[in-house]
Amino acid sequence: MHTPELKAQGPILDKAPRVGASDTTVHGEVSVSLIEYGPQGCHETLFSSVAEGLAYQTKAEVLWLNVYGLANPELMQAIGQRFGLHPLVQEDILSVRQRPKVEEYDGYLFLATRVFHYLAGEERRLQSEPMYMVVGQGFVLTFQPHPLGVFGAVRERLKKPDSMLRLHGADFLAYTLIDAVIDDYFGVLDDFGNRVETIDRQLLADKSGGVLRSIHRLKYEGMRLRRALLPLRDMLNQMTRGDLPQFRPETRLWLRDAFDHCLHLLESLDASRDMVAGMLDLYLSIQSNRLNVQMRVLTIISIIFMPLTLIAGIYGMNFDYMPELHWRWGYFAVLAVMGLIGAGIAFSFSRRRWL
Repeated sequence: MHTPELKAQGPILDKAPRVGASDTTVHGEVSVSLIEYGPQGCHETLFSSVAEGLAYQTKAEVLWLNVYGLANPELMQAIGQRFGLHPLVQEDILSVRQRPKVEEYDGYLFLATRVFHYLAGEERRLQSEPMYMVVGQGFVLTFQPHPLGVFGAVRERLKKPDSMLRLHGADFLAYTLIDAVIDDYFGVLDDFGNRVETIDRQLLADKSGGVLRSIHRLKYEGMRLRRALLPLRDMLNQMTRGDLPQFRPETRLWLRDAFDHCLHLLESLDASRDMVAGMLDLYLSIQSNRLNVQMRVLTIISIIFMPLTLIAGIYGMNFDYMPELHWRWGYFAVLAVMGLIGAGIAFSFSRRRWL
């Protein structure tokens, strides 16, 4: 199987420090690693200088070039010249807001998707970063702004002597990386579902309005996840149909399994989103019911005092002839009548369970 020579016409890594091979690096730095493998073995190389990249010669059948850091146009141009990437592909990779998609070019595929994770902290905000992949004859290129540990398990599998990955080509590696992204979505959706259940338990006890903000945030996060999963489902569907010659028939069988997992993710997400929508309706109903109870109490109080106000208004009129005014017990009699009327109305409402 032919693999491209690793001879760059530009720098492979522009003054980037050497880092470990795992998915860990300092925020903002650029890390470039090359994994070469075949049935006989697996070898990983980290490029830390221009001379090292220029002098390197490939040794295995399949190449996996992984890049962390997308803010270096010179590096992207060098990789693009080496592997024959179209300028539009290079432009899409440098864009951190590229929508998920799959595009076929002459001799390779370009895939764009997004990887989600929750930030550590009390609010646990959902963040996402793009992940780009180029699948060609004998090579796979992956690009991410920062390492999130999504491909760590794949790297460890390649290093095992009995790894099945070494027996297959670049298309199976691409499937394995896509499957790793899908598995990462399962963890994110588990966190999302746990947050939905937590807010649901707090719904009936909340009186401060904080739950409403949490519900709106969950609704927004569910929309973001769905906007990423739907294109991923369409991408996998296109791969399994055989429209893309870069994937062999035996690999498309594995892609079909990844497609089923993606459908399962969407079903779980839709169930959680329906629960969030129901929580929002329930919250509004609870608030409306509380308002109705408050209005009913205020209305009953007003009704109780309406006849009392009428009596007080009558005896507050400025007339000369009002016999009750000259009666010794008139004041106390009026107070007693007002008290009896108020108590009678309150007792009547109480028997009807309006109080």
